[in-house]
Amino acid sequence: MIKTIYLLAVVVIFVACSQEDTKQSYDSKKLLKQKCATCHNLDMPPKTFEDEKAPPMMAVAFHVADFIKTNDESQRILKARDFVQDYVLNPSAEKSFCDKESLQSYGVMPSQKGKVTPAELKAITEYMFATYTKKNLLKAQKEQREFDALPKGQKLALKHKCLTCHRIDKKIVGPSFKDIAKRYKGDQKTIINSIKHGSKEKWKECHKAIMPSFDKLDKSELDTLSKWILNN
Repeated sequence: MIKTIYLLAVVVIFVACSQEDTKQSYDSKKLLKQKCATCHNLDMPPKTFEDEKAPPMMAVAFHVADFIKTNDESQRILKARDFVQDYVLNPSAEKSFCDKESLQSYGVMPSQKGKVTPAELKAITEYMFATYTKKNLLKAQKEQREFDALPKGQKLALKHKCLTCHRIDKKIVGPSFKDIAKRYKGDQKTIINSIKHGSKEKWKECHKAIMPSFDKLDKSELDTLSKWILNN
């Protein structure tokens, strides 16, 4: 009887552990960066370099999805994920969808056995083919065009996360840029000083919010950003 209870307890623990393993969740985006970014550029649209070790990840996703053979379009991405999961662990020139020129340029990918688990690969490929899509590429290109069209000062405000606390025409944590421009009309020196050294308790309506210092901006950036704020 005691042996039976002991065996049942072992079985229950084993099943529970197995279920826990299958339920383990991964940060797929973080995994992709950890396991793939050493060789593959992860940007979309991608950046390319003369000395790159491997093709950009977007190019890999598009290429595999386009060249995978299937009679059922609903299974294309699933088959593409299965292919990548196998290829990463068991790569070969015969399996590769790359043309001869690309194979000569990049070489055959080295096996990642021991560096990534099948479960991690599953999570990576799910994220990879859900992220690197033509729809998302068009969206990223549109956002890039919109960003490129912004004034230089607004680009700096975005770069340095000024819009975390400010909006152009709305008070949030700090005053709006329009209110700042109205109060300090033509006073660029005060704006630069506040950006560079920070400030506090200047805006009672903002509940005495403290403006942190941004002392790493160079003179040119301070000039461009402050002029843009005053022109709102």
